[in-house]
Amino acid sequence: MISAPLDPAALYHNRLAERQAEARALDAQADRIGTGRLVTFLSGVALGWITIGPEWLSPGWLVAPAAVFVGLVVAHDRVLLSRDRVRRAVSWYERGLARIDDSWPGQGPGGDHFADQDHLYAQDLDLFGDGSLFQLLCTAQTQGGEQTLADWLTCPAGVDEVRLRQEAAIELQPNALLRERLATAGAAARETVHPATLKAWAVAPQAVSGLWTRLLAVGISLLVPATIFAWNEGAPVLAPIAALLTLGVFARRWAGVTTRVMAGASAPAAELTVLSDVSAVIRTESYEAARLQALAHGLETADGDVGEAARSLRKLVELHDWQRNILFAPLAALLCWQLHLAYAVEAWRARHGGQVAGWLGHLGEMEALAALGTYAFEHPDDPFPEVAETDGVPHYEATALTHPLLPSTAAVANDVSLGAAPRVLIVSGSNMSGKTTFLRSIGVSVVMALMGAPVRARHLRVSPLAIGATLRIEDSLQAGRSRFYTEVLRLGQVVAQARSEPTLFLFDELLHGTNSHDRTEGARGLLDSLLRRDTIGLVTTHDLALAEIGNQLAPAASNVHFDDLLVDLEMRFDYRLKPGPVTQSNALAIMRAVGLDIPIAEPPDPGA
Repeated sequence: MISAPLDPAALYHNRLAERQAEARALDAQADRIGTGRLVTFLSGVALGWITIGPEWLSPGWLVAPAAVFVGLVVAHDRVLLSRDRVRRAVSWYERGLARIDDSWPGQGPGGDHFADQDHLYAQDLDLFGDGSLFQLLCTAQTQGGEQTLADWLTCPAGVDEVRLRQEAAIELQPNALLRERLATAGAAARETVHPATLKAWAVAPQAVSGLWTRLLAVGISLLVPATIFAWNEGAPVLAPIAALLTLGVFARRWAGVTTRVMAGASAPAAELTVLSDVSAVIRTESYEAARLQALAHGLETADGDVGEAARSLRKLVELHDWQRNILFAPLAALLCWQLHLAYAVEAWRARHGGQVAGWLGHLGEMEALAALGTYAFEHPDDPFPEVAETDGVPHYEATALTHPLLPSTAAVANDVSLGAAPRVLIVSGSNMSGKTTFLRSIGVSVVMALMGAPVRARHLRVSPLAIGATLRIEDSLQAGRSRFYTEVLRLGQVVAQARSEPTLFLFDELLHGTNSHDRTEGARGLLDSLLRRDTIGLVTTHDLALAEIGNQLAPAASNVHFDDLLVDLEMRFDYRLKPGPVTQSNALAIMRAVGLDIPIAEPPDPGA
C-alpha cells in the first residue's frame, strides 16, 4: 500500500497547534508551581514564627516546608526549561510556514558576515543578506552549522560528495520531528558556542604538565593532614608548621597557572555541554545514509560519546567551584585542590582536545544536511538534480527553471540547455524584461545542485562547474576603481579560473561601460577565448551589435531574447525566453511612461 505524500503545510499547522497547546499548558503549570512556592514560603515563615516566637511547635516542623519548597524550585526550573523548548518549537514551525508561503524574507539569519565582495559569484547571486538564498535555506542553530552551509554555498562539491549529501538529505526529508529536536536542542548554541575560541582552547599547549610536579603535589597533599594528625597525637608542632610552609610556597608557585587553567576551562565546559545536547539528538536515531552514519559515528569517543566527554569536563569545573564555599575552602587549600583539578583538565584536553574540531565539524555538517532536508520537505515539487561528470564540454540542461527566491505564484518558468551546441547564449532584451533574473536563476540552480540541494525546476541535469559572474559589479570610491575597471578585473579572474576547471560564466551587460566599438571587439575576443576552454555561459546585452556575435560564433553561440509590450503607456512583460535577438527597444517608452518629456520621432518621409 502506497502512503499518501505528506502535505508540509498541513503537518506544520498541526504540529504548531500541538506545540502552542503544550506551551499554554506549561505556562499554566509554571503559574501553579509558582503559586505553590509562594504558599509554601509563607507557610514556612508562619511556622518559623510559631517555633521561634511562642515556641508552640518543635523546629523540626520547618523541615517539611523547606523540603517542599526546594522540590518546587527544582520542578519549576524543569517546567520553565520545557516551556522554553516548546516555545522554540513554536518559532520553528512558524518560520517553516513562512518559508512555505513565501513570506520568509527578513526572518532568520542572513549570513551577512559570510559575504565577500571579491567572491566570483556570491554577491551576484544573492547568496547572503536579507532575502538571500542563505536566509531561505538556513535552519542551523549553531555557528558551525551556519559556517558549513555558507561553505557549501560558495564552494561547489564534486559528483561523489553531492550524491552523499543528496542521499543524506533525502533520508532526513520526511523526519520533521528529528529536525525539530535538532533545532530546539541547539537553540542556545549560536550565542553560547564560539567555535574558533573552543578549537583554540582544545589544542593549546598544556600549561600544567610533568610527572614529578604532580607526584610532589600528591605528596604535599598527603603530608599536611598526616603531620596535623601526628601533632594531634603528640608529635612536635614543627612538623605541621613545616608542612604548611611547604604547602604555602608550593601553592604560591602554581597558583597563577592553575587559576588560568581552570578559568579557561569554564566557558568550553559550558559550550560542550550545549553541543552535547545536539549530539544526543543525533545519536538517538539510526541511519541508512552513509554520510549520516559517518557523522553519528564521529560523535563517539573512546569513553562513550560527546555527551560523556562534555559531562566529565563539566564535573571538573563544578568541583573547582566547591572551593568557593567558605566551609570547604580551607580543606581545598590543604589538599592542593585547584592544582589536582588543573592536571585533570589538562589530561582531558590531552585525551579529547584533538577531537573537538571534528565534533564541531560533524555537528555543523549534520545541521547543514538537515537544512537541505528541510528545504526538500517544504518544497516537495523541487527535485534533486542529476549531477554527472562529462567527458567533453560541460553541460547544463533545465526544464521549467525558475528562481527560488521569487514567490512560486509569480515566477515564470523557462527551459534552457547549454552543452556542445550551443555553449553560449547571447540574451538580448529590453529593460526589466527578465534577462538578469534569468541569469541568476541559472547560477543559483547550479549553486544549489552542487551543494546537494533540490532545485527550483521540473528537471535539471548539470556537470560539475565553477561559476564566475558579473551581475552586480560596482565602482569603488575607496579603491579608486571605475565600474568598467572593476568589471574587467572580474572578467580576468573568470578567464583565469576557466584555465584550470570547467566554468559557467554569467555576464550581465558585458563591457557596457565603454563605447560600442570597443565593447563589441572586446566581447568577441573574450567569448572566443572562453570557448577555447571548458566553459559554457550566458551574456546579456542591450547592444544589438553584440547580438551579431551570436551569429558569427554559431553553432557554439546562439541568440535568444526577452521582449515586452507597451499597452496604454504601461510596460507588460511575459518573461518568456524566445529564440533569436530582440528586435525592439523600450528605453524611450519607459522614459515617457514615467513622465519624461521625450519627443516621439516622426517616421522618415519615403518620398524625401
